Amino acid sequence: MEKAFSNLEVWFVTGAQLLYGGDAVIAVDAHSNEMVSGLNASGNLPIKVVYKGTVNSASEITKTFKAANNTPECVGVITWMHTFSPAKMWIHGLQELKKPLLHFHTQFNKEIPWDTMDMDFMNLNQSAHGDREFGHILTRMRINRKIVVSHWQDKKGQGEIGEWMRVAAAWADAQDMIIVRFGDQMNNVAVTDGDKVEAELRLGYHVDYYPIADLVKVQDKVKDTDIAELVKTYENEYDFADDCKEKGANRKQVKEAARAEIALRRFLEEKGAKAFTTNFDDLAGLDQLPGLACQRMMADGYGFGAEGDWKTAALFRTMWFMSQGMPKGCSFLEDYTLNFNGEKSAILQAHMLEVCPKIAETKPRMEVHPLGIGGKNDPARLVFTSKQGPGIAATIIDLGNRFRLIVNVVDCIKSKKLPKLPVASNLWIPQPNFKIGAAAWMLAGGTHHTSFSYDLTVEYLEDYAEMAGIEIVIIDNNTKLRELKKELHMNEVYYMLNKALK
Repeated sequence: MEKAFSNLEVWFVTGAQLLYGGDAVIAVDAHSNEMVSGLNASGNLPIKVVYKGTVNSASEITKTFKAANNTPECVGVITWMHTFSPAKMWIHGLQELKKPLLHFHTQFNKEIPWDTMDMDFMNLNQSAHGDREFGHILTRMRINRKIVVSHWQDKKGQGEIGEWMRVAAAWADAQDMIIVRFGDQMNNVAVTDGDKVEAELRLGYHVDYYPIADLVKVQDKVKDTDIAELVKTYENEYDFADDCKEKGANRKQVKEAARAEIALRRFLEEKGAKAFTTNFDDLAGLDQLPGLACQRMMADGYGFGAEGDWKTAALFRTMWFMSQGMPKGCSFLEDYTLNFNGEKSAILQAHMLEVCPKIAETKPRMEVHPLGIGGKNDPARLVFTSKQGPGIAATIIDLGNRFRLIVNVVDCIKSKKLPKLPVASNLWIPQPNFKIGAAAWMLAGGTHHTSFSYDLTVEYLEDYAEMAGIEIVIIDNNTKLRELKKELHMNEVYYMLNKALK
């Protein structure tokens, strides 16, 4: 975790004013320094907090926020009002601020000193109404933000800040995300398409197209020695079917899969890309669909979407970035087929090949089998079933006038083996149950592709939607279809009116 976010920082800015004299300003500064030091020493925050001083005027606030915008290492700003800080002072600075904002409603002292509290203490410790003044101007200015209400030494509150930090870091990562598409979307498929210009305006990432021939040129330069070295890595990390081992009948296909992985990595590194898509209809010059490469590259943080699904590729990268250092993993997945079994009715998640090995329950197994699509040689792939436990499945859809993020809490259950379907898979029951969860997902317009995580919770993606300024629909144990329909209708009216007013 420290390695993943060691080059990033979040700024801590304390609001006050000069009305109460220089001694008060000195005390505010001392308290703020102690709080920031305590937050950093807590071990509960993945990103370093940097105290940027107490701001007492409009010019100081504006200068600080402009500096935050122009500091690449700064992924967000935490504000706290120690004393009463008149909100008009914040207007111009908030108009400038482009980084995610967390409003921390806290207080230096934990309890009221009943026996000793005097007017000087009251003048100094005014977070109770200073933060409300600040909250008012944020609402008046329609500024999206995260609010954490907690004493600064409370572990739960620190955990909320830590979650927001991860999301802020992922949001910063998305602002220069290049997504490489090899080929177009699968013909006639609606959900994998979308407005790429609006996505760059709203979500930050940039989508580029490259013909598969460009990748083939890189692949043709891969040396046999590099392939042999990568195959050794495979052997160290995975179990091997007998026909994939040295001198096995399918050894050549494992080597060709390694060739494709090396080429893909080199191509994406050269382009500075963080995510990519493939399309089984566009494989000219490749030996096989590069499924193994996609599996392994997701494990290393490359966003991936099948059949040209660039929105899911981007969302996977963002969710992977948030969850760095967490133990259970995330993956691209697709709703494959249904298992009707009463209250245990579930959805089998899989894909032709491309499921991330980080979500495997046991050590993945290298296998080669025919693939009845794509028209190429038999591809290598990692075969496994996934862990059990709760997780979230998420997707972003383009509704024409806005993006909608849909999040479903799911419960992954034990899956049976698939001897005739040698793919990686996950079996889950959507909350609140299969019947309502599946209907709710379709009512919201959810795709058949998802970005899945065991480690993240709904709160992470709520913060993400807040930063992006996009709609979010949550499906969990509290979901009732009647209320969901009302929510979707009201959201439609809201966004239509919002667009008209602009």
